[in-house]
Amino acid sequence: MARDELENAAESIERAADETSDDTAADRLQTQSEKFAEYATADRGPDHGQLARHEHILNEIADDEGGNVASNIEDALESISAFRETVEGV
Repeated sequence: MARDELENAAESIERAADETSDDTAADRLQTQSEKFAEYATADRGPDHGQLARHEHILNEIADDEGGNVASNIEDALESISAFRETVEGV
């Protein structure tokens, strides 16, 4: 189910937050994780624009952090991409 992909993204982002030693990156990732967890249970999921903004933020953090953080973010981005295929529009 498409909503499962959003939950998977939230979990992967949470793992990335746990891996980083940078407090700012951890806070940003925690915020992203919480948002995807909200999307997973909301009546209406995110649109393409919202997803693009999240992807930009996550890619930025992955580039800055590297290692296990980037690996977990990559997993999240794969889940987001899978969900995005189910979103109408663009």
